Amino acid sequence: MATFLVRYGELALKSSPVRREFERTLQRNILTQFLAAGRTCRLRADHGHLYVESDEPESMRLVRRVFGVTSVSPVEEIPTDLDGIRTKVLVWADSLLRPGSSFAIRARRTGSHSFTSQELARDLGGRILSAWPERGLSVDLDDPAVELDVEVRGPRTYLYSSRMDGPGGFPLGVAGRVVALVDGLRGAVGAYLMMKRGCRVAFVTAGVGELFVGGTLLRFDPKARVTGSAGTEPEAVVRELVGQTHADGVVLPLLVDDFPAARRTWGETVLFSPTLAFTEEETAQQWRRIEELAG
Repeated sequence: MATFLVRYGELALKSSPVRREFERTLQRNILTQFLAAGRTCRLRADHGHLYVESDEPESMRLVRRVFGVTSVSPVEEIPTDLDGIRTKVLVWADSLLRPGSSFAIRARRTGSHSFTSQELARDLGGRILSAWPERGLSVDLDDPAVELDVEVRGPRTYLYSSRMDGPGGFPLGVAGRVVALVDGLRGAVGAYLMMKRGCRVAFVTAGVGELFVGGTLLRFDPKARVTGSAGTEPEAVVRELVGQTHADGVVLPLLVDDFPAARRTWGETVLFSPTLAFTEEETAQQWRRIEELAG
C-alpha cells in the first residue's frame, strides 16, 4: 500500500467554515480522479494535510491533477517513537546517500513531544555522519544534494525525500460555472486557468480544440461537459450552453486588440480571457506545464 502526503496552499488562508468546505471539495475531487481511472483509494486528513492510500504507487499522477493540491510526496509512515525514527532514518539514508553526498535533514513537528524539530534534525544528522565516516558525507542546509524530510505529526511520523508539484489554486467547484470556447492553444490555456481558480468549465470545441480538451483538459475534470461546434458557429453554441448550464460567464481566447469588439458582441455577459496579455511563447510554455501535470 502506497501512501502519499498531499499539501494544499491557498485553502489554508480561508476562514474555518470556508476552509472546511474547500477541504471537503478537494477530497471529493481526489476520489473523482480515482473513480474515473477505475481505481480505489482511502483518504485521511489532519490539519493542513491529506493522506491518500492506494495499492498502486503510480496513482500519484492522479493526485497531481487535482486543483488545490500544491505538492505530493510518497511517504513511509512509522509510529512516532524516537528510537524507531532513528533506526528507520539510518536504513532510509543508507539507500539514498552516495559517497561524497551533501544532505540536509528537514524535521518538522506537530503535537507534544520530548524533542523539538531542531533537536531531532541535529540528532538524526549526527547519527548519519557517524554511521558512515568513510563516505565523506557533509551537511549542507542551503543547497544539499539530498533532502531527507522527517515530519512528526502526533503519533505518526512520515519520511520522504521528494515532492512533485500539483496545479495549486482552488478545488474545482468552489467558484461557479463558466463556458469556455477552446479552438486552439490559447483557448485551452485560458480554460485551464479558470479551472485552477475553482470554476467548473463546460467546453465548446472548434477546430483543433477537441484535441486539447479530450487529450489533456478532461484529465483534470473527467466529468466536464464537452460540446462540439462542427457545422455551427462556435459562438452560437457557446451562447446556447451558457443558457443550459446557467453559467456565470464565458471564457474566450482573446488578444488585447480583440477585447473591445468582443465586449460589444457579448453585451452584458461576463467575459474572461486569462491569456489576454500572454505572448505565443508564454502560452506555449504554460501548456507544456499543463501537459506535464496531466501525465
